[in-house]
Amino acid sequence: MDIKKVLNEATKQIERCSSQQELQNVKVAYLGKKGKITELLKSLKDLSLEEKKSTGAKLNSLRTDIDDLFKNKFNSLKVKEINSKLKNEFLDISFPPPNLIPSKVHPISKTFDEVISIFGSMGYSVAEGPDIETDYYNFSALNIPENHPAREMQDTFYIDDTDKDNKPYVLRTHTSPVQIRTLLNEKPPVKIIAPGRTYRCDSDSTHSPMFHQVEGLFINESTNMGDLKGTLIEFCKQYFNVQNLKVRFRPSYFPFTEPSAEMDIAYEIVNNKIHLGTGDLWLEILGCGMVNPTVLENCNVDTNIYQGFAFGMGLDRITMLKYGLTDIRSFFSGNLNWIANNGFSIGDY
Repeated sequence: MDIKKVLNEATKQIERCSSQQELQNVKVAYLGKKGKITELLKSLKDLSLEEKKSTGAKLNSLRTDIDDLFKNKFNSLKVKEINSKLKNEFLDISFPPPNLIPSKVHPISKTFDEVISIFGSMGYSVAEGPDIETDYYNFSALNIPENHPAREMQDTFYIDDTDKDNKPYVLRTHTSPVQIRTLLNEKPPVKIIAPGRTYRCDSDSTHSPMFHQVEGLFINESTNMGDLKGTLIEFCKQYFNVQNLKVRFRPSYFPFTEPSAEMDIAYEIVNNKIHLGTGDLWLEILGCGMVNPTVLENCNVDTNIYQGFAFGMGLDRITMLKYGLTDIRSFFSGNLNWIANNGFSIGDY
């Protein structure tokens, strides 16, 4: 692989960007989940051990170089756009205010409360943690050590400051660190959900750099995969208000669970509208599994006594499915007309 050629191509494309959106599109093309650098990193599995060390180091250096180019260009474009706005925009403070739009509850806020209510009725309590996490809580404690391929499954925002182990802080890529913090501070049994904001370097109609997840954790002496399936099926029935819900669980892989699975719900399209719960088509909705014993041991939990399950789902995704919304970017646009059309009045809340 010609690393120098990739760097030169990326440099030229970055220099040609004239807006922050163009720059973001190029960044996703190179550093995103399906970007060129990510694909090159995935190809390491076909190399020998020595080749992996040498080529992996070069690719990590390439990733850092390209990321630095994006940061410099972003700062340049940001200053340019701010100066342009200051030059062209004018606010007439004597102008009468626009017609006030009745306040509405954001769909994500409604989903947050519904999810907490449903799991609360099953005996789960809510746990919280910081948005800025250490490498240990976000990765290592969850059985994702340094150089583990699973780190490339998540496009991480790194922060320049470092922790006590000289590792960079990160914007959490999932709310799983809350599970680690809880297990380190509480003795089993533990039964929690962790809803909150998460961050990954990805942006299109179905992905956002900042989005919302809820993860669940149940640890005791006897819970099993059957309990996990029953919990998730009951949640989906209540949230989507479909009692005869058709679902399936497929084997999958997550470093922090073993065995792992993904849950799909059936759907069909009738008169150009999606109907959830029936039909022969399938939508992946969440990931789950039995907590990997390594994760429990990292939290000083005796695996000879305790076991448990965990699950995680995107709150933005299930909101879009339930209400037929198609562009996740609308959630964060701040458009009052969009809120007026898609939000919920207090009486409906």
